[in-house]
Amino acid sequence: MHPAESSSSPLSSLSRRAVLLAAVALAAGCTQLPRQQVFHDQPVRVMTSGGFAEAHQRLAPEFTRATGYMVETALGSSMGSSPTSIPNRLEKGEIADVVILARSSLDQLATQGYVKPGTQIDLVRSAIGLSVKKGAPVPDISTEEKFKQVLLSAKSIAYSASASGTYFETEMLRKLGIHDQIMPKSRKIVTERVGTIVARGEAEIGLQQVSELLPIQGTSFAGKIPESMQQYTFFSAGIAKTSTNPQGLESLLKFYTSPEARKTIEETGLEPVTASR
Repeated sequence: MHPAESSSSPLSSLSRRAVLLAAVALAAGCTQLPRQQVFHDQPVRVMTSGGFAEAHQRLAPEFTRATGYMVETALGSSMGSSPTSIPNRLEKGEIADVVILARSSLDQLATQGYVKPGTQIDLVRSAIGLSVKKGAPVPDISTEEKFKQVLLSAKSIAYSASASGTYFETEMLRKLGIHDQIMPKSRKIVTERVGTIVARGEAEIGLQQVSELLPIQGTSFAGKIPESMQQYTFFSAGIAKTSTNPQGLESLLKFYTSPEARKTIEETGLEPVTASR
């Protein structure tokens, strides 16, 4: 064999091998690069009342990361005369894909034509709780009698304009036999969270859904009211008549009722449920 040939062949083989190994390494490296998030053009528009608001605000970013759907949120109470209440928002023509609020109010919206009948599904169950201003003595409300005495001794009471407040003023106080003593010193809160009023010292105690009391800074949570006086509110989702994003809302409802969402929901003081009612 010619000397030139014997010297060039091994070099050529090594060069080809080096190129091949480099290409394989590059390809392997490319597969390890993070995949870019793909976002959908149309967001999912959600109207939710305060009872589910904290859970929704925590879940929405997780939902976006998982599905690529952005979420637009409008907050309002389940009922009442406030301009920002969900019934008033819908009556004024505000657009939504999904409406989340107390089941009784959602069913009424379905009757009125703002929510598509038969699309309602329960998401969570919520209990009523009691809070006081941070630094104040935290009352013992572990029994019905102790809870009754706390209400009687309080100088001022704040309660919600939504479902829990309606129950408080029309049923609970009458069950306890103290309606006439309590109502004159009680204030229905329409445009703010009850806990915010308590934190400012404008009410000695506040009653509202646990999930609405827990996030408020400047307050101490005394606990749920006694089971004998408790009324659970189901917060449910329904498809708005104005919905234009069926794929997005279906993805959102599936995510919000998934096992992955359960821990986040429970951390906000709510009990997840999945069965329609």
